[in-house]
Amino acid sequence: MLLHNSDACRIDILTPEEMIPAIATVVRELQSNGFPDSDVFGIRLCLEEAIGNGIKHGQRKDKTKPVQLRYRICSAQFLAEVEDQGPGFDPDSLPDPLAPHNVERPGGRGVFLLQRYMTWMQYNETGNCVALCKHRST
Repeated sequence: MLLHNSDACRIDILTPEEMIPAIATVVRELQSNGFPDSDVFGIRLCLEEAIGNGIKHGQRKDKTKPVQLRYRICSAQFLAEVEDQGPGFDPDSLPDPLAPHNVERPGGRGVFLLQRYMTWMQYNETGNCVALCKHRST
């Protein structure tokens, strides 16, 4: 993917509790790079979804297998990859969360949110790593 073997920051996350300070670090860096509050909100939400899904579905809550967050922030954009060690999935096979029969389901909106808040996103072929990009709003 994009951020392997680069100057990206890397954080290994084993539990939902470890996710909180990791995302707080990213938020501080976004703010210091001049990202507006609306961008910070969307990026935070997307990282919570992507990392949470990696822990829950990819790692199956196995506390010996970290979800890896790699990211790079500059004044113009935020780039990140969230990768787990699971078997992956086919994002095209997810049900439409806006379909009437899915609206009241408690889950199934993570990928939808990533698509809406990020400038672009892309899964690797296996489906266990998502690349996220957000261009800074003006």
